[in-house]
This record gives sequence, structure tokens and C-alpha cells, in this order.
Amino acid sequence: MGDIDFRHLRSFLAVVRERSITGAGAVLHLTQQAVSTHVRQLERALGVVLLVRTSRGVLLTPAGEELAAGGAAVIDDVARLAARVRAVADAQAGTLRLACCPAAAALLAIDVADALEKAVPGLNVMLTGARSPKDELRILRDGRADVAFMWLPVGDVGLHHAVVRSDPRAVVLSTRHPLAGRPAVTLADLADDPVLRPDVLTSEEAERFWLADPRPDGSPAPRGPIVPRMEDCLLEIGRGRGIWLPPQPLGAVMPADNLRWIPVTDAEHFDLGVVWTDRAPQSLVTRLIAEVRSVTGHDQHLHPA
Repeated sequence: MGDIDFRHLRSFLAVVRERSITGAGAVLHLTQQAVSTHVRQLERALGVVLLVRTSRGVLLTPAGEELAAGGAAVIDDVARLAARVRAVADAQAGTLRLACCPAAAALLAIDVADALEKAVPGLNVMLTGARSPKDELRILRDGRADVAFMWLPVGDVGLHHAVVRSDPRAVVLSTRHPLAGRPAVTLADLADDPVLRPDVLTSEEAERFWLADPRPDGSPAPRGPIVPRMEDCLLEIGRGRGIWLPPQPLGAVMPADNLRWIPVTDAEHFDLGVVWTDRAPQSLVTRLIAEVRSVTGHDQHLHPA
């Protein structure tokens, strides 16, 4: 048996996903002939037949099904290994990779990156944008970033965090809501309003916190519809399908004329944290935390996530 070329394995897995060589070529930006060649070369290397071509597409042989079941995990493992190798090299070269959701802490990340590079000669702070808290967590776990700005709790025991800012909570209401004219509200005022749930949070613990569940009187928070993204909450609120209880700073980057962001006076604040893995260069993480706290004025000890 010959060595497996990962390009050939990726082409095979794309054929499996798309159920056709033509579809795989479109996804991989390769010609149909190139994909077919990759699959044939993979079959020769393994000494087995993986696919049977039919008029309706392709069918997997038993050997093909076995490779399809385990091949994706192999590709993912190699990608994670490569990320860890790059992380070691970056640490030795004086590089710190910082991930953040643009809506959450982009301006803070830029200010801190500039300050840290000035404070540590030769340091390169690389900023990586993430689409959501779930995406940030994947970036950390895969080794594509050393640290991230995330609102707590995260709910991952394999991570560490340090609180660097405390953000008050707001409620986002439609301008047609009976409470939209209030300067501030309490959770009791919102007892009957279903809370929208963006499907971007990292754990059940995090979801309960964003729902303010349970409420101060012990009652459960009324759960509203699940929406794909944080931005979708604003659309549903505008249609009168619920409310949202996010950190107040999001209001500066997600404004809408038909919505009101109102302080919730008795709701627990959100803690913004620097979150990192055991692989992160500890000396640079410690320096980063100090720089962030010098900007925010926050002072607290380090914690496990």
C-alpha cells in the first residue's frame, strides 16, 4: 500500500459529501478530471475500489464507506496538529493570536493589540475575527488562536479566563412594546415576555445566563424562539416575537430605529473575559490581561473557565 496524499483524500471526501464528481469539483474549484484523477490515485494507493460510478452519480463500496467514516476525522486531526505546530512557532517568534467577535470587543481588541505591541518590543499581535461565541470556541480548541475575548460564562472546563470588564445588561424592545418609553426596567417588568435565543452560545450554562434564568424570584425565564444569529434577534423583536437581554455595549454596534435598548437595573452584569488554553504562551497572556485592565480599569484574579 502506498502513502495517502491528503489532497486525494480531500477530493474523495468532497465526492462523498456532494454525491457526484461534478459537485465535488465545484466545491473544490477543481476540474471534474482532476477530481477523478485524485480518486483513482487514492484507490491505487490503498489497493481498493472506493467508488462505483453510475448514471445518477456515485455509490460507495464497503471500503469507500469505511474511509468516508474515518477520513474526515483524520483531516481534522492533521489540521489541528498543524495549528498547534504553528502556535509553538508563533510563541517562539513572539506572536500572540487574539480572537474576538467584531460585535463584542473589536474596538477594545484593536486598542489592546496596539498597546501591547508598543509595550513589548518585537511582539506581533494577530487579530482573528469570529462570527459567534461558538466560532470563537472552535478557533481556540483548534489552536488557531491563543486567547479570545468572550462574555462569560463559557462553560468549557478545558479553558482558563480572567475577567477584564463588567458590562451592564439591557433589554431590546420594539418601539411598539408597552415598556419602550421607560428609562429603565426590572426583570419583574419583563416576566411575561419570551426571550429570544440566538443559536451561537457555547453551553447550556451560557444560555441560561443570557436568558437571566432563573429570575430573582426563582421563576423560570420564558423561552422564546431560537434564531440562527444575534442579528436575527433584532428582526424578530421588530416583528413583536420576543425580547432580548444582551450586554449593553452591543447596542452601539447593532442600532436600529425601530428598537429600544433599555437598562435592566436588577439583572446580573455580563463579565467580559480573556479566555485561553493551556497551549497559550502564559507570559504573553499575563501581559495582555494587564494591558486590557489598564484600559478598562478592571481588577480581578485569574480563574478556570
